[in-house]
Amino acid sequence: MKITVNVDCTPEEARAFLGLPDVQPLQSAVMQQMQDRVMSSLNAMDPETLLKTWAPLGLQNLEQIQKFFFSQFPGAGGASDKKK
Repeated sequence: MKITVNVDCTPEEARAFLGLPDVQPLQSAVMQQMQDRVMSSLNAMDPETLLKTWAPLGLQNLEQIQKFFFSQFPGAGGASDKKK
């Protein structure tokens, strides 16, 4: 035996019927705070600030990475020149 019950109501009516709290004011407040944070962080999106954040040591990091990378290849001028 199969019984189907269709209930036609809005989400607000279903929440009230089931005794669930209305979270709309809380959701609105949280969304407003998120929007404020996103808008305030847009100032930090200019290229100079991003570069300073991503590469705090500037080109020194790049030079260290290059030295490490080239030292891993024999005959690349790094390790093999020292042996000769």
